Formats: sequence, structure tokens, C-alpha cells
Amino acid sequence: MESETMRQKTREIAEPWKGKKGGLIPVLQKVQGEIGYLPREAMETISQELRLPLAEIYGVATFYAQFHLKPRGKNIVRVCRGTACHVRGSLKIMNKFKEELEIEDNETTKDLMFTLEPVACLGACGLAPVLMVNTETHGRLEDDSVVKIIEEYKHGS
Repeated sequence: MESETMRQKTREIAEPWKGKKGGLIPVLQKVQGEIGYLPREAMETISQELRLPLAEIYGVATFYAQFHLKPRGKNIVRVCRGTACHVRGSLKIMNKFKEELEIEDNETTKDLMFTLEPVACLGACGLAPVLMVNTETHGRLEDDSVVKIIEEYKHGS
């Protein structure tokens, strides 16, 4: 999104919250929903519009895991690292994703197709090892599952 367009959209989102308390998190959520992440320009605009210090906005945005300061992939791959998944090989699955996508934990591919995140637990221990891509769960994974999953999401899902 072009910088001035981003600033204008952010101003529109912040407008109903001017002069009111409790608007920062809803504004951050809506801006991230529109842009996909919270770029510095958007946080500066929020600071100006809500008359809050940029440091406070940055502090809130970095405190909560729901907010992201860098662009994220179209497909968010969350690999479970809980005990059951670990025992059944989720570290091998995670490492295979890193190798295939050429990224590390919490990084995004250059083409913005994938972001790779380790998570503490997905609550699907019976399917261990398990991962989610966006909202879809994939369980009972093997090494060869990784390439199939990547191809599936590269070409359409």
C-alpha cells in the first residue's frame, strides 16, 4: 500500500476514537486488518491522531502477540511444539519447513507466501505431530508431508 494511502486509511480508522480513552487497541487491530501489519508510518499517524506518544503505541504493539510490525505471509504456518508433538517429531517437521522455505522461526518468505511460527500447543495432541496453515489443521505429519503442504498452498489453497 502506498505510504500516503496508508496514512489516509489510518486517519479514517482513528477518527472515531479522537479524544476518547480506550481506542488504541481497536485502532491497531483495525489498521492491521486493513494493511496486514503495523508499519511505522501507520503507528506515527495513530500517534498524531490519538495524541499518544509513539513509544506508547510501539509498546502496546510489541507487547501483544496479535500485532505484527513486519509484513506477514499469505499463509501462516504454525507448527506445534508441545510435548506430544515434540515426542512425535515436530522439530523435524519444523526444520524441514525451514529448509524448504529458506527461512527461520517467525520469518516470512521473500515472496510473502509463507510465515513460519512455532507455537506452544495447538490442542490436537491426538494428531501429533500437527500444524496449522491459516485455519486448516494438518496432522500425523511425516517429512514428505512438508513439500506437499507447501505445494498445496503455493498453488491455490
